[in-house]
Amino acid sequence: MGTYSIRLPDVGEGVAEAELVEWNVKVGDTVLEDEVLGAVMTDKAAVEIPSSITGKVIWLGGDIGDVIAVGAELIRLEVDGEGNQSDSAGASAGQATPPVAEPAPVAAPVADVKRPVTKKTVPELPKKPPSAVTHGNAQGGKPLAAPSVRKRAKDNGIDLRLITGSGAAGRISHEDIDTWIQQGGPLASSAGRAANTTVTDIKVVGMRRKIAEKMSLSKARIPHITIVEEIDVTNLEELRTELNAAHKDQRAKLTVLPFMMKAIVEAVAEQPQLNATYDDDAGVVHQFGGVHIGIATQTPAGLMVPVVRHCETLSLWQSAEEVGRLAEGSRDGSATRDELTGSTITISSLGPLGAIATTPIINYPEVAIIGINKIAVRPHWDGQQFVPRKMMNISASFDHRVIDGWDAAVMVQKLKTLLEKPAMLFVGD
Repeated sequence: MGTYSIRLPDVGEGVAEAELVEWNVKVGDTVLEDEVLGAVMTDKAAVEIPSSITGKVIWLGGDIGDVIAVGAELIRLEVDGEGNQSDSAGASAGQATPPVAEPAPVAAPVADVKRPVTKKTVPELPKKPPSAVTHGNAQGGKPLAAPSVRKRAKDNGIDLRLITGSGAAGRISHEDIDTWIQQGGPLASSAGRAANTTVTDIKVVGMRRKIAEKMSLSKARIPHITIVEEIDVTNLEELRTELNAAHKDQRAKLTVLPFMMKAIVEAVAEQPQLNATYDDDAGVVHQFGGVHIGIATQTPAGLMVPVVRHCETLSLWQSAEEVGRLAEGSRDGSATRDELTGSTITISSLGPLGAIATTPIINYPEVAIIGINKIAVRPHWDGQQFVPRKMMNISASFDHRVIDGWDAAVMVQKLKTLLEKPAMLFVGD
C-alpha cells in the first residue's frame, strides 16, 4: 500500500488560489477514479475536483471556507502500489497539517442512564393545604387583577399567570408587577408565546462570500448616483405580444430584456464613456467598442452575472436565446468562467417581484448599471384626461467619479425614448 497526494490543479487562467466550498468525501471513504472529491470557488465559478486514482481517503487538506493555493496539497489517498508520496514525506506533511480526525464516539449522557428507585428511598412530602394560594392562577382560573394592572402587564410583555398575587385571593397589584420586574422575571411575547432567543451562526462561504466581497468593494469605492425614470411601455408590450404570437414555438420568447439590451446598444453608441470599466488603482477608464451586457441572474448558489457578448451584433431573438442559455447555465452550474466575466455594462431585473424603484449597485469595475422594475397599469395624463397605461420605472446607477449627472440623465432619456417608441429600435436594421 502507498500514499497518493492530489494537489489543487490550475482552475483558471490567472487564478492563484481558490476557496474550498464542498467536500463530497470524508476520511475513511473509498473513492473511485474520476469520482468528484469536492469543489472550490474561484472569483466567479465553482469548479469540481475529480480523483485521478482509486483509493481510500486518509487526509483532507482543509475545512469548508478555507482558501487553498493552486498546487497545494488537497487530499491524500491510500492506494495499491507505491503511490506518489514517500512514507517519510507523508509523515512530515502530516505533522505540518495533521489529518482531519473522525469524530470520537459520544458517551451516553448521564441523564439517560436509568437507575432503580425504591419507594423507601423517596420521602413522602407533606401536602399543601387546599386553601393556600401561590399565585393568581393557582386554582387554574383566570389571574385576578384590575384592568389597569392587566394593561400594564400586556404593554410590558408580562404573563400574569406567572406572578404570585399578594392581595386577597391572590389578586395581583402594581406592586407585584414592580417586584416581578425587579427580580428579573421572564417576559412573554405579545401573542403569549415564549420569546425565541436562539442564535444560529452561518459561515459565509463560496458564492455568498464572493457576492459579499464584490458588493462591499463596489459600495466602498464607487460613489453612486441613481436616476429613476418612469417609462410608458404600453406600445412596447403590444409589440412584444404580437412578435411572440407570430413566432410562437419557432423562436425564443421575447421578454423586456432583449428590448432593453438593444436600447442600451443604441444609447452607448452615442455615449461610449458609459460602456466602460474604471481601473481606479491605475486611474484609467477603459472604453469598449463591443457591448458586453451582464445579466444579473438569481441562482440557487446566489447572484451571478453571465455575460451576453457583442450585443451590437445580435437581433432581438438572438439576444433572447443567449439570455435563456446563459441563465440556465448559471442556475445548473454549467456556465464557464469566460461566460461569467468580461461585462462592460449590466442589467438588473427582479421581474414581476420588482418594486416601484430600486437602487442597483454597480457591478465593479463597470461605470453603469440599469435596473428594470415591474410593469404595472397606472393612470397617465395624456393632456386631456387620465388613461390607463402600462408603466415601468427604470433605475440607473452611475459611477459619479467618471460619469457626470448630465451625461447620466442623457442616457436615461435616450432609453426612455427608445422604449416608449420601440419602432425606433429597428431603424437601420
